[in-house]
Amino acid sequence: MAAVATNFLNVVSQLESEFEAQTGHDLRLVAGSTGKLYAQIVNGAPFEVFLAADQERPARLIAEGLALADSRWSYAEGRLALWSAKPGFVDADGARTLRSAEFRRLAIANPDLAPYGLAAREVVAKLGLERQLSGRIVLGENIGQTLALIATGNAEVGFIALSQLGSLSASSIGSHWIVPRSLHSPIRQDAVLLAHAANRPGARAFLDYLRTPAVKDRIRSHGYDVN
Repeated sequence: MAAVATNFLNVVSQLESEFEAQTGHDLRLVAGSTGKLYAQIVNGAPFEVFLAADQERPARLIAEGLALADSRWSYAEGRLALWSAKPGFVDADGARTLRSAEFRRLAIANPDLAPYGLAAREVVAKLGLERQLSGRIVLGENIGQTLALIATGNAEVGFIALSQLGSLSASSIGSHWIVPRSLHSPIRQDAVLLAHAANRPGARAFLDYLRTPAVKDRIRSHGYDVN
């Protein structure tokens, strides 16, 4: 069983049947915010692999003796996008959209639980807009809920993972701005094998599968950077 950060679910769910066909192992995916998945692991959830949206929680699990240090690696680096379901709403320079504040609500993922939310908060701070936008920000529990807030019109605009744009239909693509890397800390996403699964061949096979060149190319095609 793999615990998967919400932003990466679209990618890994498309690989699920292929992995099972190639290896003969069953794969069950459970998605959530990185912070909540970490808390579940600490409290004994029976996950075997953790695909986090940051590096901090896998490192913590290793320090706590709950994950294997030699299994940890960065499987992707995420990109952040400012998105609106409304065509033409987000300017080609999204910073201009934010500064104009011509919206009632700006959605971000909870920075305490979701690394993409933390990156979004850094962008707002870097642009000097914390005070101007403080009363307009609404929080999604994770990046998936944040997308839903924007898609349903509960927020006119918000920060999502660039990879999520690939899951939108042509009729709902709206408008977006890819946030420059210079405006936030890198969103390096680490995978780790949990200690109790050290001898589970399926768990190790899944991590090895994610390292293959063909899968890395697939991950890149969804808007991630991959080493």
